[in-house]
Amino acid sequence: MFDFENEYLSRGCKLIAGIDEAGRGPLAGPVCVASVIMPLDKESIIDGVNDSKKLTEKKRELLYQQIIDHAIDYHIELVDVETIDTINILNATKLGMMTCINELKTRPDIVLIDAVEINSEIDTKSIIKGDALSYSIACASILAKVTRDRLMVELDKEYPEYGFAKHKGYGTKAHIEALKTHGKCPQHRDTFIKNFVGD
Repeated sequence: MFDFENEYLSRGCKLIAGIDEAGRGPLAGPVCVASVIMPLDKESIIDGVNDSKKLTEKKRELLYQQIIDHAIDYHIELVDVETIDTINILNATKLGMMTCINELKTRPDIVLIDAVEINSEIDTKSIIKGDALSYSIACASILAKVTRDRLMVELDKEYPEYGFAKHKGYGTKAHIEALKTHGKCPQHRDTFIKNFVGD
């Protein structure tokens, strides 16, 4: 989890940011992007950090608070459904990532990003499966995942017929059936659901 961090530390980088997203694949809800700069001295490393998808919800919640408490700096950005439908999910994700870099009050020396490549005036490194290979990206993935999951639970209260709290907007069988029964709500991505519901 520290090979990339150690490589850039050995090159003289002192502040390393990680960026990841949650929610590129769902049929509903925003995509959530997080950036975070974590202290990398041995005493500050948070035990148990891993790709958010490999952690239980309870573990993610505990780690989320630890990351927030220990971070040198972080920013979490939600990119809404309208933007996703207008510029597509990849560009919406990139927009969120650029905002996450620009909103950091502490300027990092290098930004490690999970899989996506963006053009920034700060050096970036795209890492395939970065959330499982980089501590900094894994911390960002936990911030993004927990933030988005909490939002989808809140949206479930507003639109209970879709079951957002259970599937977080992903295209499960139950979600698709609910779409066919009830039609779409304002939180559905039109470009994602066109195969399931009409206009």
